[in-house]
Amino acid sequence: MVKHMVMWKLKEGFSDEERAAILQGMKEGLEGMVGGVPGLLSAKVYTELMPSSTVDVMLECELESPEAMKNYVGHPVHVAVADEKVRPFTCSRTCVNRVVD
Repeated sequence: MVKHMVMWKLKEGFSDEERAAILQGMKEGLEGMVGGVPGLLSAKVYTELMPSSTVDVMLECELESPEAMKNYVGHPVHVAVADEKVRPFTCSRTCVNRVVD
């Protein structure tokens, strides 16, 4: 199994309402990939982080295998969510992948 964790910082300048809508869209889009991307076992998005956090959003996924991870990266469902719900609104991204037993 592969644990895939990604953290993003939102761009500056969004109103509170825009920010809430963006975070909700990211959560729905990213969690909604389960069932649409083969080998993606789970996806959980955290948007209510402590004030001491240096990011605004965290994604935690589990994938079946390293091969499933490779397929996930270029899968059309993943690419669409990234292009429509994430990249337009974020200014930084940090990613960690690790194989677990």
